[in-house]
Amino acid sequence: MNYDSTRIESLIQIQRMNEKTMFAERLQKALVAAGYEPRPSVLEREFNLRYWGKPITFQAVRRWLRGDSIPAQDKLQVLAEWLRIEPHVLRYGDERERALLYATPNEWGIVPVCGDEAEVLKIYRSLPSEQRKVLHHVIATFGKAHASNDNEEMP
Repeated sequence: MNYDSTRIESLIQIQRMNEKTMFAERLQKALVAAGYEPRPSVLEREFNLRYWGKPITFQAVRRWLRGDSIPAQDKLQVLAEWLRIEPHVLRYGDERERALLYATPNEWGIVPVCGDEAEVLKIYRSLPSEQRKVLHHVIATFGKAHASNDNEEMP
């Protein structure tokens, strides 16, 4: 496993951990928007007034608010109805937030490199700023020349 694949795996783990944190942020915002303090005691009391199942504990709602866990679907439905927010928006966020959360490493702009590319990149990064600029200009020139050659070959 090379550095880039390890980095990608780390980013994916962070992404999954962020799901819980982001849910906690959405829950806190929804509570405030509905006129409630985002505190475990308030959430426990108000939630249990509306939930017909086994009452939820103070520790459980505290885990929701801290981003340690996400409630089960039946509880999420009760929260969403009470706070007047769509269940899927409370759980997953809006379109923009979901796009960022579930983006693939390629969509993040991460391009794995190995072999010769990794060696060239390592050398490039060790160069002084002025030499990097010159090398960037040379590579850009080659890229433009290659692109114009491709266009000329097309019928």
